[in-house]
Amino acid sequence: MKQDQDEFYVGYQPKAPAGIAGAVRGTVVLLLLLGAVAAFLIVREQKDIAAALFEFGVVREFEGVIAAKPYPMLRVARPDAAGDAEAFSRYLLVAPFKFGADPIVAPFDGKKVSLKGTLIYRDNKTMIELAAEDALREIGGGVGDKPVSFGEVTLKGEIVDSKCFLGVMNPGELKTHKACAVRCISGGIPPVLVVRDGEGTVKTFLLVDRNQGQVNQAVLPMVAEPVAVTGELVRLDDWWMLKADPESYKLL
Repeated sequence: MKQDQDEFYVGYQPKAPAGIAGAVRGTVVLLLLLGAVAAFLIVREQKDIAAALFEFGVVREFEGVIAAKPYPMLRVARPDAAGDAEAFSRYLLVAPFKFGADPIVAPFDGKKVSLKGTLIYRDNKTMIELAAEDALREIGGGVGDKPVSFGEVTLKGEIVDSKCFLGVMNPGELKTHKACAVRCISGGIPPVLVVRDGEGTVKTFLLVDRNQGQVNQAVLPMVAEPVAVTGELVRLDDWWMLKADPESYKLL
């Protein structure tokens, strides 16, 4: 009677036995299929990167009226609009690196200026990084506007630094960006509340206290955390502002 023998293969042999060769081919095919499925699942779960812009190294010239409070802004007339509140846009102003522009901008409050800086842009919100401390030049007087109140609201979202979120970093949010956001906000970069609706649409709200003062240092412990803010919703041209004292914020 003939006795079956287990197959045996040594690597230097030119050809593996049929059983071993078939098992190896099946294993390789299975691993390739599993790799393809894993790659598909990983790609599907990835979030889209926002269409944000930082024109690093490109210096442009802008004209508008300086509003130093609550955060430095350049109020710019829209060329295709009439004289209502929506006829103007506001560009947040910051200094290079992780610093706000308050000391640079304060002497020009309410004045029409020409300034040089680098554009930062995301979702119809614009920021300018000033080219240098002497980047502003007064060219006349300006006219400010009054905020428009829309009453009390409660918004849930994440506190981020506006400079990175608008384009300097992408994505400039969530826990992985927390340390950077804390440094930027503590250096004077305006903090904003990022809110997403059920469809993923992103809206940003400047955070100020009830007296419309800056809240940078007070919000640092809550940066990159889910938070609920109840306060007065105010419009400044094309920016929304949320007036609430930071001690009333609620971590979720």
